Amino acid sequence: MKHKRFIKLNDNRKIGDLFKPYFVAELNTSHFGNISVAKKMILKAKESGCDCVKLQSWKSDTLYSKEFFNKNPISKKFFDKYSLGNRQLKELSVYAKKIGISFSSTPYSEEEVNFLVKECKPAFIKIASMDLNNFTFLKFIAKKKVPIILSTGMGTIDEIESAIKLIISNGQKNICILHCVSLYPLNHKIANLKNIIMLRKKFKNIPIGYSDHSIGNTLAISSVALGACVIEKHFTLDNKKIGFDNNMATEPKDMKMMTSECLVAFDSLGKEKRFLSKQEFDQRKKMRRSIFVHQSLKKNEKITLEKILLRRPGEGIPPNKVKDILGKRVKKNINKNSLLKMSDIII
Repeated sequence: MKHKRFIKLNDNRKIGDLFKPYFVAELNTSHFGNISVAKKMILKAKESGCDCVKLQSWKSDTLYSKEFFNKNPISKKFFDKYSLGNRQLKELSVYAKKIGISFSSTPYSEEEVNFLVKECKPAFIKIASMDLNNFTFLKFIAKKKVPIILSTGMGTIDEIESAIKLIISNGQKNICILHCVSLYPLNHKIANLKNIIMLRKKFKNIPIGYSDHSIGNTLAISSVALGACVIEKHFTLDNKKIGFDNNMATEPKDMKMMTSECLVAFDSLGKEKRFLSKQEFDQRKKMRRSIFVHQSLKKNEKITLEKILLRRPGEGIPPNKVKDILGKRVKKNINKNSLLKMSDIII
């Protein structure tokens, strides 16, 4: 019996093997702290075929030690400037749902989790790769009874297994695992997409997706062919602007192309069981060979290999039946190059 590999998100979407890919547009900080830009990104993500937009519920003091933050000029320059407050996150969650696209965010503290769950009503909670081994935090999130999508960048298989066991043991079975390589941008040569196959074998009842940090659409499309049912991709209105990972984010035109091509890849997968469609079966008559008479045959003449040819179309006796007719005699005269039929042969 095959495993039923799917879960239901809080937006009522089912994700898993039998359902079309679920596309998550990661807005990250590509809104540059501007809520109007963020709203435009949400609208463009919907128009690009995405199912959900995801933001970051973060503050500098929930990510960095004070000493590290003060010594890191890039973080000091961009972080607080580009982060969104709770009021803005809630406004964006309302806007997203209003225009018909799901909303989620990645929290980095228990306070942020509580606000996200209570005020924003996300389709799922996204857990960042950096918190894969943060067991106290994982346990806290699991108990919120909200579906979880877990990124696995920088993690060993043992760490992934431990995180999954912990989440399940604390009451949350609605989990999706994302294969992820935490490099920005990601070189395709180290994407290791076969990990999707490995994760599918390892976690037979858990949907597996892919968090794609590469430039272009190739890896996302390839991941769908390997069984990924969720695709997360960084999204921006303009990847020429300087910002946190903004240069590797995907613009609307390319995002629309990606979602479209991923759906084509999904539709082309079909089933493992071999079958012929009616259209392909009908091609047999056009493209396969039949037995034709190479030399004119007289009534009661014996059929030999030298007296027949195998040619298109495939409307007569197929080549694999040659051995069944050799040595048999024909009922009537048959002209050269004529199609040989079973009704012409004395059985």
